[in-house]
Amino acid sequence: MTANTITTVGIRNRNFRLLRKVSRPSRIIQPMAVVLAMLLLLGIPFWIIVVTAGKSTADARDPNLSLPGHWELAQNLATAFTQGNMGIALLGSLLLLVPSVFGVLLLGAMASWILARRKSRGVSIAYTIGISGVIVPPAVVTIVLLLREIGLQGTAIGMIGVYMGMYLSTVIFFVTGFIRTIPVELEEAARVDGARPITVFFRIIVPLLGPVLATATILVALFIWNDVFYALFVVGGQLDTLPLNLYQVASSGLYLQNWNLIFAYVLIMTLPMLLVFIIAQRRIISGVTSGAVK
Repeated sequence: MTANTITTVGIRNRNFRLLRKVSRPSRIIQPMAVVLAMLLLLGIPFWIIVVTAGKSTADARDPNLSLPGHWELAQNLATAFTQGNMGIALLGSLLLLVPSVFGVLLLGAMASWILARRKSRGVSIAYTIGISGVIVPPAVVTIVLLLREIGLQGTAIGMIGVYMGMYLSTVIFFVTGFIRTIPVELEEAARVDGARPITVFFRIIVPLLGPVLATATILVALFIWNDVFYALFVVGGQLDTLPLNLYQVASSGLYLQNWNLIFAYVLIMTLPMLLVFIIAQRRIISGVTSGAVK
C-alpha cells in the first residue's frame, strides 16, 4: 500500500468520524422537532377545547390557554347533552353512519375484487373512474337537484346514498391494492372444491381484508360523523345530526357566546371517534401501507 493510498484512507476515515459526530445531534433534534410541531398543531387546539369546556360562562367569553378558576366540566357536559338535544342528534348521526359505512364497505369490497382480478383496458378505465372521487369533489347542487327529482331530498335514504357515492372511491382505492397482494391460488383452490364466486368472496377474500377494511371503516366514519356541509343541503331541517344540531344550537339563546357549552358539545361529539382512532391507529397504518403502497 502506497503512502498516497494510506493518506487517502486516513482522510476518509476522519471525514466519516466528523460526519458521525455531526449527525448524532440531528438524530435527537429532528424527532424532537417533529414531536414539538405535532404538540403545537394538535395539542394546543385540543387543550383549548378541554379547558374552555371546564370554565364558567364568564371565564369562557374569551377562550384562551389558561386553566379555569373553578372546574365546571361535568356540569357543562351535562348541560350541553340535555339542553342541546344531543340524544336525538346522536340517533340521527348513527342512523346515517351505520348503513352508509356498511353499504360502502360491501359494495366497495365487491367492486375492488373484480377490479383487482380482471386484466383489461376496460377494467383499467373503470378503476380510474372508480377512484376519481378521491380527487374530484362531488357537486352539491347537482346532488340536491337529482335527489329532488327522484323524491329523496330531505330523507335519510337519500343522504345514505350520497355518502355511499362520495366515499366509494376511498374504499376502492385502499381495498383494490390490498386484494392484489392476496395470492390467486387461494381462490382457485376454493373454485376447484366447487365454491361459487359469492362463497369465495365471503369465505376467502373478506376474512383477509381485516386491516384494510378497518382502515376504510374509520376513515369513512370520521368523514360522515363530522360532515355538516352535505348534510345541511340534503337533510337540513328534516333530520338532526350532531354537527347540524351544533350549528343550530350555537346560534340560539342557550349557546350564544357561551363558549363553554359550545366546546363541551364539541368535546362530547369528538370523544367517540377520538377513542376509536387511538385504539385502532395501528390497523389504520397497516391498512394504508398494505392497500396504497403494495
